Amino acid sequence: MPAEEEHRIEVHLDKLLAQRGMTLTELAGRVGITLANLSILKNGRARAIRFSTLTAMCDALDCQPADMLTVRRADR
Repeated sequence: MPAEEEHRIEVHLDKLLAQRGMTLTELAGRVGITLANLSILKNGRARAIRFSTLTAMCDALDCQPADMLTVRRADR
């Protein structure tokens, strides 16, 4: 993928946080990630995520990665 091409991953943290009555700040504390980095991920601006971070987020939100992330079709 060329560096200038945007990724098509959509992040659904807002939905998961609302369903669980949790704030972004609370999730950041439970996962051990800065609020700034979690915000970058939530807003779809992250270029990568560590599996250990993804695992911690899934544990904290009691979800699977597919609940948090989806891939938007290329033709949209």
